[in-house]
Amino acid sequence: MLQIESRAYAAMVGHAYDGLPDEACGLLGGHVERASVELFVPCANVDQSSRTYSIGPDGWRQAEEAFDRLALDVVGVMHSHTHTDAYPSPTDVDKADNPLLAGWHYIIVSLRQEAPVLRAFVMEDRNISEAAVVLTGR
Repeated sequence: MLQIESRAYAAMVGHAYDGLPDEACGLLGGHVERASVELFVPCANVDQSSRTYSIGPDGWRQAEEAFDRLALDVVGVMHSHTHTDAYPSPTDVDKADNPLLAGWHYIIVSLRQEAPVLRAFVMEDRNISEAAVVLTGR
């Protein structure tokens, strides 16, 4: 289960819309041991693509500064899918296939339907497991 602060949730959905027509992305700050996301830092999609995303050094620097001030860890990444469901694509699985990212949560916000759909996943060894999402701090 992944606990997401409601303000972080709203920021992710807003950033997904702001990124159109491209995929939007950003980093998640929280606590690994609590499986929580307390802060979302939106980042520029340096790919400038509706099919892929990458976070550049400026996005990483900005997120690390914000997380350090609040003693938060990077616990994952969010990106949007502009035309497909909120489920990891083969490209998403390839990007997650990195031992340094073990345990990360991958949040996907799909804008395919009229209402946005947010889902969270853990991807390790090319296996995809969905994590239940609970909003906190409403």
